[in-house]
Amino acid sequence: MSVVIPDEVLHTANMTAAELKLELAVLLFEKNKLTLGQASRLAGMPQLQFQLVLASRRIPVHYEVADLEMDVQTLKALGRL
Repeated sequence: MSVVIPDEVLHTANMTAAELKLELAVLLFEKNKLTLGQASRLAGMPQLQFQLVLASRRIPVHYEVADLEMDVQTLKALGRL
């Protein structure tokens, strides 16, 4: 699905299309509507770069105990732990 944002809106907001996508990605991530991977893809940047943007805005990365447990299991299965 494509969303068309009129140039007038971008001009009025004094933003580029890339800036608007980044703001939307940050907002949706912060509201738990998108995962880190989904939000970074929407923003058009690597996950690490998106995480730096989040950190600069003091927005924590969603990482729960269940995520840690899954990561530990993955590391064990790979023989890395």
